[in-house]
Amino acid sequence: MKKALVISGGGSKGAFAGGVAEYLLKVKKNNYDLFLGTSTGSLMVSHLSLGMINELKELYTNVNQESIFSNNPFRIKKVNGEKVISIKHINTLWNFMNGRKTFGESRNLRRLINENITEKMFHEITQRNKEVVITVSNLSTSQVEYKSSKNQLYLDFCDWIWGSCNYVPFMSLLEKNGQQYADGGFGCLIPIREAIERGATEIDAIILETEVTQLNRMPAKNPFSLLMDVQEFMMEHVEKHNITIGKLYAKQRDVKLNLYYTPTVLTTNSLVFDAEKMTQWWSSGYHYAQKRNDENTSEFRPDILER
Repeated sequence: MKKALVISGGGSKGAFAGGVAEYLLKVKKNNYDLFLGTSTGSLMVSHLSLGMINELKELYTNVNQESIFSNNPFRIKKVNGEKVISIKHINTLWNFMNGRKTFGESRNLRRLINENITEKMFHEITQRNKEVVITVSNLSTSQVEYKSSKNQLYLDFCDWIWGSCNYVPFMSLLEKNGQQYADGGFGCLIPIREAIERGATEIDAIILETEVTQLNRMPAKNPFSLLMDVQEFMMEHVEKHNITIGKLYAKQRDVKLNLYYTPTVLTTNSLVFDAEKMTQWWSSGYHYAQKRNDENTSEFRPDILER
């Protein structure tokens, strides 16, 4: 029997996934052999494979815009108490003048990955006989690729994690081996099928969207916000397709599939990294998983059978 934990993309919403994973690993004592992640999920799976929950929580509840962007294309301001995002035109102009291919740069994230996913951790994953798989989108070949810790060198593995997280054109483009790579979510937002292909017989999948659409977006006000809305639209439909295919595969292969959605809309822009909100989302994820487990447990009543 091979168990897998799969975490979808979702930017700052990854904090919610962290709370769910904490409950599954610490309270339910789930022992996973395989860990797959896309985008923010790819940032989490190395720590989770080693049971480093506290370290991951420290990372996800203290990160901010400066932790991610070396050239931040966004301006964030408060309107009626809510954070609203717009484009910082000077920064995007600087990128264009310097021949960059994207509106912003996320090299600080690359450094953050090296600092928090160490070479020692990378080798320990193999020593514990765990497998960590990162999803990336190869824009040069129009293919989704899955990079396993079992056949990568440490620095390459860090590159793939960074590439998987880069939501282009707002973040850096990974250029590696003569090809261009970007956010894994453009091709596969929740790699359930890949987990099954790798032999998983039971899967816990954390999906950083609500199960039923609960959002009616505000009209776009400029080309940049329109571009973000279009990308979000496409990725939502990629995710639904991934889940449908995953469910079908699970049924065909007799795989137990447990899906954990967010119960409410957490944010309309997952590229805003607010430490206070992410701390709340982590706690929400933990209590959501706890509540769901309690509800599932209450469905089975041994005392009824004894009567």
